Amino acid sequence: MVSRPTGARPLVAAALVSVAALLAGCSVVAPVAPAPLRVLQLNLCNSGMATGCYTGRAVARAAEVIRAEAPDVVTLNEICSGDVDTLERVMREVHAGTVVAAFQPARNGRTGEPYRCVNGQQYGVGVLTHSAAPAEDHEVHAGIYPAQDPADPEQRAWLCVAAHTAFLACTTHLAYTSSTLALAQCAHLVGTAIPQLHAEARYRPTMVSGDLNLRHGGTPDVRSCVPADYRHRHDGGVQQFMATADLRIEATRSVSMERTTDHAAFLVTLTLPGPGEPAH
Repeated sequence: MVSRPTGARPLVAAALVSVAALLAGCSVVAPVAPAPLRVLQLNLCNSGMATGCYTGRAVARAAEVIRAEAPDVVTLNEICSGDVDTLERVMREVHAGTVVAAFQPARNGRTGEPYRCVNGQQYGVGVLTHSAAPAEDHEVHAGIYPAQDPADPEQRAWLCVAAHTAFLACTTHLAYTSSTLALAQCAHLVGTAIPQLHAEARYRPTMVSGDLNLRHGGTPDVRSCVPADYRHRHDGGVQQFMATADLRIEATRSVSMERTTDHAAFLVTLTLPGPGEPAH
């Protein structure tokens, strides 16, 4: 037991009276505003197969954009597996805390093996996340869509990274040969895969960012895939961003990729629910 000097009690009492007087004259302290969360969507056209948009310079430009914008989440489409490693190192340069990198290859429908870039690396989609949560608090979920174009050997995939209780960040690159098929894949992601993750693990505020090969106002319209309780933004083309209603979208803008790929980067700034705010 720790003894206290007997003379300390009046001092403590006086201090408590002073604190009470200060509190009585002050209004309630306003809660700290939630920090913004910045999500950067990149389609790098880096497989080497699509010669019309492949330059070999897209990853270097992506690194420049990440350094300049310091996004918390980066969603990557049309990449090789080594590109994730390269851009993960860049994320670690610009952020303290935890950086998690995940990659999901597309599947070769003819062989059942991962689809390959011209350089032999696996080809697919990736997600990079930064958060204060420890790395072991992150989970990676991924899958291949049940609906695929039998004439296209590249079978499309989806990928989600769950950052502890903070958020679920997903990306995908949908079929380009048929907008009807792309819509079916989109519906599977937001109508089946993500709800299953919410049910089997835990609910987290959720975002989907990627090249959906669907357009706002197109036929079919990408909005027919957006759940009624999701927010939605787009880059004027086929890159789309959706988020559950507890994520507030503050701003969006395009960032030039300086002709290193055929899509500008798409940057979305949003805020997570603050402490005490209800989630779904």
